[in-house]
Amino acid sequence: MQFGIFSVGDITPDPTTGRVPTDGERIAAMTSYALKSEEVGLDVFASGQHHNPPFISSAPTTHLAYIAAQTERLQLSTATTLITTTDPVRIAEDYAFLQHLSGGRVDLMMGRGNTGPVYPWFGKDIRQGVPLAIENYHLLRRLWREEVVDWQGKFRTPLQGFTATPRPLEGTPPFVWHGSIRSTEIAEQAAYYGDGFFHNNIFWNIEHTAQMVGLYRRRFEHYGHGSADQAVVGLGGQAFIAGSEAEAKRTFRPYFDVAPVYGHGPSLEEFSRMTPLTVGTPEMVIERTLGFADAVGDYQRQLFLIDHAGLPQDVVLEQIEILGREVVPVLRREFEARRPAHVPSDPPTHASLVAQGPDARHHLVAPARGAAVGASA
Repeated sequence: MQFGIFSVGDITPDPTTGRVPTDGERIAAMTSYALKSEEVGLDVFASGQHHNPPFISSAPTTHLAYIAAQTERLQLSTATTLITTTDPVRIAEDYAFLQHLSGGRVDLMMGRGNTGPVYPWFGKDIRQGVPLAIENYHLLRRLWREEVVDWQGKFRTPLQGFTATPRPLEGTPPFVWHGSIRSTEIAEQAAYYGDGFFHNNIFWNIEHTAQMVGLYRRRFEHYGHGSADQAVVGLGGQAFIAGSEAEAKRTFRPYFDVAPVYGHGPSLEEFSRMTPLTVGTPEMVIERTLGFADAVGDYQRQLFLIDHAGLPQDVVLEQIEILGREVVPVLRREFEARRPAHVPSDPPTHASLVAQGPDARHHLVAPARGAAVGASA
């Protein structure tokens, strides 16, 4: 099972000092978190993509390439890649390029983005978010899997005899996750292609997360990719860890209260009850995280959000240290002890996809079986 962290790249004043990091300081801090993640044995670092304040993560492939040059085994991912406001040609070329630079240590998570004003900045309409995501992603699959593409759709200019360059590393496109909080259409899309489904899992109760994952699993099986419990699932999570619950709450509360997404809303205690946020000891985080699998089934990737809301760099580095040294080793052992033999431990990687050979279903533009007649294979 893969464990790691994801960052949304927010720039938020430290509520205890009032200090606001510069753009450069925040980018450098995010880089240090990725390097620390590899040092302490985590598997994945994922960067968001945003084009509006207070976020600075507008160019994830640039940042991930820089991190790739300083790491050896860390899997590089996104949380998310905006499939709606980023042209599919740009995505196809940028991430294939990153594949080559990183030696294949890259996958990506497609997301729509939920900030309305951003869409017109790129000539798009948020009311068309789902159709955009569906059309753009299908084009992206063709760009990675066909040498020459002739294409015409609704949301961009036609392509005639177009070849995206560079071609995917070893002729193998990156593995793709589809991230969603509440859109059933995106869970359906992930299932149709046999891709991974990632539920952010930091804003909603676990019952909602279980419903979304359950839908994806059922449709994954319907489209003939394997049994429902073999579907590739990732979850987000959120934690702040200290030696005691009281210490963790005392330290984290000022940051929680001003967090860009949920600050000035429910109290820390209320939010911890309603969502997977865990503020307490390593043992509390372990117990809460193990409970995710009770709700959604055995899954393959767990990412934690721990670097937001103005938390100082030294505090975040300490959190990554605790996560890697005290929490994740226990989670690895416990998750694998309960996993049935036929359920994959890890999501697909470049190496595992290459090993499947050029005739594997991963290389098909539309790999779903039985889709035309609405029956599972």
